[in-house]
Amino acid sequence: MKTKSPKSGRINIITLGCSKNIVDSEVLMGQLKANKMNVTHESDEYAETVVINTCGFIENAKQESLDTILKYAAAKEAGLVKKVYVTGCLSERYKDDLIDQIPDIDEYFGTHDLPRLLKVLGADYKHELVGERLLTTPVHYAYMKIAEGCDRPCSFCAIPIMRGKHVSQPMEKLVIQAEHLAKEGVKELILIAQDLTYYGLDIYKERKLAALLEKLSEVNGIEWIRLHYAFPSGFPMDVLKVIKEQDNICNYIDIPLQHASDKMLKSMRRGITAKKTEELLSTFRKEVPGIAIRTTLICGYPGETEEDFEELKAFVKKYRFDRLGVFAYSHEEDTHAFNLTDDVPEDVKQQRIDEIMEIQQGISRELNEAKVGQTFKVLIDRKEGDYFIGRTEHDSPEVDNEVLIDGTDQYLRIGDFAEIEITGAEDYDLVGIVKG
Repeated sequence: MKTKSPKSGRINIITLGCSKNIVDSEVLMGQLKANKMNVTHESDEYAETVVINTCGFIENAKQESLDTILKYAAAKEAGLVKKVYVTGCLSERYKDDLIDQIPDIDEYFGTHDLPRLLKVLGADYKHELVGERLLTTPVHYAYMKIAEGCDRPCSFCAIPIMRGKHVSQPMEKLVIQAEHLAKEGVKELILIAQDLTYYGLDIYKERKLAALLEKLSEVNGIEWIRLHYAFPSGFPMDVLKVIKEQDNICNYIDIPLQHASDKMLKSMRRGITAKKTEELLSTFRKEVPGIAIRTTLICGYPGETEEDFEELKAFVKKYRFDRLGVFAYSHEEDTHAFNLTDDVPEDVKQQRIDEIMEIQQGISRELNEAKVGQTFKVLIDRKEGDYFIGRTEHDSPEVDNEVLIDGTDQYLRIGDFAEIEITGAEDYDLVGIVKG
């Protein structure tokens, strides 16, 4: 029995997966708004039309996307929504299977189908909207996608299947986008791509990340620029010089290393050895003193032995990463590693993840305790209960540490920077007070 009717004329966008998907949804929403259409993001109210932007990266993400599609297919059947469209990586990768298994969806779109999706939604694709989008993040920070796709041959990764080859955005377009975001109140740009360090090779015939950083650092109003997803093999060293010299480029880099065993790195087709990885990390810390290094690792890759895992643990203990995440290997169709036997049991994968994270918890606690008594520039993200929650330049939103400031007798404005003296430390967070 129908208990509600969909909100007439409204289009609700649901975003799943990574920050690159967030940008895609924001661009879609910006186009719809420019067409004077009523668009919301992840509204609790049922809208007349729902667009689900899916993720197809690893098994957990695929399942979440499938569950969401099924939820809205059921809502359509119940008369709670009229139209449901699916776009993004899962739809790109498994479109034919999805059509067979969930035929009630009105239409499926791939990762490069924005103009066609807009047409179906009754909107015109406006080419003149360079860099304009409807932010879903707090207004003081935004993700900036500087390239699409990937040319790397990593054995475990399906991104090239879903996103295609690496395509850099021209520098002038990115500067225009940054200027537009700054005028909207954005103070922090988080640069994202499947591989930041490959930027420019396709259109300028050389790596141009350093040059792009210099141009973006000149944009008035942008106080922090943060680098996510740098590839270790072929890392352009001139980037370190720019990070060190430009005050508004955060002393922070996210560089997924995946493993530390030469056997694993070779099978993963990472194009780097453990020795070269260690040399790279040492160079980072020598050239940019105080840089915060974030990495991600994979446990349970095919053929990973206890010896390989012990090498990984020793590596984590030695290099004491500021931020670290671990994923269980996911056996993905059509990848090079899919030809290997997924021979590490799921419980062993989880046990290894737990061991790594236990080591990292201790490291994080020690690094945080060393910050007590120091003062940091902190960007205030939000207020929860009696506490204002912020981040230092060493922390990216959603994934890294936070600074908690008692708000019962101190007032801070969301989106502003504040000088915060650290008075306490926890495993993954800091506690502080407004300096002075």
